[in-house]
Amino acid sequence: MLVMSNSSPERVPVASRPGSPGAGPALTAPRMSSPHGRRGWTANLFTAVVALGFGVTLGLSLTPVTRSSLAAPGGLETAAGQIAGLTGSYLLLVMLLLIARLPWLESLLGQDRLVRWHRRLGPWPIILLGSHAVLITVGYAAQASVGPWHEFDILLTSYPDVLMATVAFGLLVMAGVASFRAARSRMRYETWWVVHLYTYLAIALAFSHQLADGVSFVGHPLARLFWVVIWASTAGVVLVYRVGLPLWRTVYHRLRVVEVREEGPGIVSVICAGRHLERLPVAGGQFLQWRFLRSEMWWQAHPYSISAMPRPPFLRVTVKALGDFSESVATIPVGTRVAIEGPYGAVTAHSRGGDKVLLVAAGVGVTPMRAILEDLPAEVDVVVLLRAPRRENLIFHHEIAPLVQGRGGRLHVLVGSRHQVRLDSRLLAKLVPDLNKRDVYVCGPEGFTNRIVSAARRLGASPDRIHSESFAF
Repeated sequence: MLVMSNSSPERVPVASRPGSPGAGPALTAPRMSSPHGRRGWTANLFTAVVALGFGVTLGLSLTPVTRSSLAAPGGLETAAGQIAGLTGSYLLLVMLLLIARLPWLESLLGQDRLVRWHRRLGPWPIILLGSHAVLITVGYAAQASVGPWHEFDILLTSYPDVLMATVAFGLLVMAGVASFRAARSRMRYETWWVVHLYTYLAIALAFSHQLADGVSFVGHPLARLFWVVIWASTAGVVLVYRVGLPLWRTVYHRLRVVEVREEGPGIVSVICAGRHLERLPVAGGQFLQWRFLRSEMWWQAHPYSISAMPRPPFLRVTVKALGDFSESVATIPVGTRVAIEGPYGAVTAHSRGGDKVLLVAAGVGVTPMRAILEDLPAEVDVVVLLRAPRRENLIFHHEIAPLVQGRGGRLHVLVGSRHQVRLDSRLLAKLVPDLNKRDVYVCGPEGFTNRIVSAARRLGASPDRIHSESFAF
């Protein structure tokens, strides 16, 4: 067990080749105003716009409903099916917007929060669209005085758009099943990613079915125009921010691998060189989606935090081997071209609410903390706490120590097993007596992060001054 605390750390030389991250002045992103208030009104504005669109969609679904239609055989079921179909489709669009990588939304709310909202909303479109299929079939069967299964067979064989809609629903169900925690935990990231790509096909097929067969749009040109506009707008946003902007930044910055450096057991840093990196709007703590353009890797994009602020022409990312993709990063040859998407992430130096900060990191979670430390203004009072099971797992200590010393901060290093070093609220209070007056940044394995966040709250830290972000898919 090693517990090392030092308010004036011994100066440790930074070992790096000339010009690479770890030496020389960093590029610090512009200071931003405190985002806490902006997060609140941004979330409220987004919710209000979504609610307004939902109200209009609900109104569209009621357009063809009359007293006589409700009184007819199967009328109630058919009307309920129309409402379920349109509202379910609208919620699909909202889900797309939540993961469309809108920069202003991502920077304020954080990608992990948007993904959580996306997941919570996920079951409802499937439930509503499934209800739509059942209710419409039952309603039409009652109108035709036939059995539901017979009516379903007629719909499938006589209306090609219904067949496409059935395929779309099957794809959505497949993506929904893959999103359950139990399924995700047993699935490779690459498999999960490919499954979710099919949802775009499902949405396109569903849209085609609605315009062809939706009674809300037949003879209602304004309703049809509204539906086309919101679908086209959503598709445009996705194409611009998920395809267009990443492609432009990739071409503009022209990143390529110049070095792959081992940092610890199963951990490597990939140093890339590019052009105009001073114009890449990245802050310490943010991450990029990285796509290494090799034959077996180009189709996969994975989120990795930068582990140092850019030093033109260099940019560094540090990766731990946790799967097939991350393991293969260690063997990437020099000269490999790199495509990027982002930057993303709301846990940055700009999200703090004061000038006292605690940075807590475990394992490879030290990478965003190291970049945040470098990006913090000089006047900020910093305490850094690093946790590792063994000394060899303690990466970037040789870089963090001089950064802490240079600003007169305190560095605590805790090395040992959980039984040897129990990092709980008691130890936190001893190491950081004024924790309740600080912004607390945490990054590490999910269990570690949850324990530190809980301990910080017990010690009086304000919830809006505790900053963490999850990268779990």
